[in-house]
Amino acid sequence: MLSIEELALLEAIRETGSLSRAAARLGKAPSTVSHAARQLEARFDALLFDRRRYRLQLTPAGHLLAQEASRVMLDVDRLTRRVKQVAGGWEDRLWIVTDEILEFETLLPVIRAFDALDSGVTLRITHEVLTGTWDALRDGRADLVVGATNEPPVIPGLRWFELGVMDWVFAVAPHHPLGKATEPLEPSQLLQHRAVVVADTSRRVEVRGYGVQGGQPTLAVPSMHAKIHAQREGLGVGWLPRQRVAGLLERGALVEKTMANPREPNLLYVAWRGDHQGRALDWWLAQLRQERLAARLVQGIAVT
Repeated sequence: MLSIEELALLEAIRETGSLSRAAARLGKAPSTVSHAARQLEARFDALLFDRRRYRLQLTPAGHLLAQEASRVMLDVDRLTRRVKQVAGGWEDRLWIVTDEILEFETLLPVIRAFDALDSGVTLRITHEVLTGTWDALRDGRADLVVGATNEPPVIPGLRWFELGVMDWVFAVAPHHPLGKATEPLEPSQLLQHRAVVVADTSRRVEVRGYGVQGGQPTLAVPSMHAKIHAQREGLGVGWLPRQRVAGLLERGALVEKTMANPREPNLLYVAWRGDHQGRALDWWLAQLRQERLAARLVQGIAVT
């Protein structure tokens, strides 16, 4: 690997095209620079400088050496910063998995505040659905899960707290056949109509959608946002987060239907494994324990 002085020498010769001008830029005698250039060629046993022309230039081998050496020096600099970062108690990377039920946009102010810490920690934020969220923590694909539903499973070192409660509404488009159906709706009535689901992303269990009757046709969509819009278009029926669709209900773009078997509110969790806890994780946990942020995450962004 080249030293900082040798890398500076290559760059000075490349940019000035002259040993004397390179020496002036580096604050060294031309003879010293000439000797260093020849030592560099001897070390690599290659012609690095084209001295046949009026203007001194790097040979193709010299260009390659300069480019690769510059890249290596940047990598070393980044590695040095990361080592100091981890030695200071910060993680190298924090992987956050949110249940897809939460809107990513609600996290943007928190990410911005975290960036202001200038910790150097790389954030990775991904989505899972239902049991898939817990699987991510169990399988090491998450350092922190936010908005996980269902009871916390048995996971070594698992720690958790409650984020909040999400209320649900069974909603259909006004032009859907169930839009004017007599209430309360019985489970048997739903069998004739397609359910829109965001399928469970678990790798361990058969994927499923909440509130689907056995034998009921389904439309699997990639997100809760897509599910809301599909139901708004009359492409199917199902349960939706009440706060997220409040505006659509108010103006009649969706119609709430009373069910014979109402859905209980979901308790959402924040969870992590206590055997790997650093300053970044501690910071995020402190933010998520704040009531205002928790309420904003659970209520989400209303679709209009």
